[in-house]
Amino acid sequence: MNYLKSQGFSLLFLLIVTTAFSQSGASINKSDQTKPFLFSGFPDRIAVDINDLKTVFSDIASKGTNVAIKFADQTLPGFKGETVSTASKYNNSIQSVVIRSTKFNGATLTLSSSTATDGAARYTGRIISFQHADMYLLVNENEKYYFIKKKYDDIINE
Repeated sequence: MNYLKSQGFSLLFLLIVTTAFSQSGASINKSDQTKPFLFSGFPDRIAVDINDLKTVFSDIASKGTNVAIKFADQTLPGFKGETVSTASKYNNSIQSVVIRSTKFNGATLTLSSSTATDGAARYTGRIISFQHADMYLLVNENEKYYFIKKKYDDIINE
């Protein structure tokens, strides 16, 4: 009978220890409230001419090439960078380009274009730095494109 009691206590102890360690909190990355703002001196809303967006994709540079972004240079002076990645699929109906800024430390401009069967192009994009607390998101409002300043934590959930 004592033999069964010791096994029972051992099993109970093992169960308690196992559940105690399994209740640790989830490892969710919490936002760093000390991140600096990269675009604090720039407007909250930047209008983008659709022809300038088309130019980015018509002049897609090969990887490693330095490029100047015309539409960004108007409101984000000196936005130049190095092409990090380009992609084109399905007879250029889907295109993407990633440009790392040489002026804004850590910022990358990511633009994508998709062309529907009727020829209408839609653009998505962002200017983001993972080391900073703000970013620009490309949005389409009434067939006009704008870069809208957003807080990093409002868009990116870690």
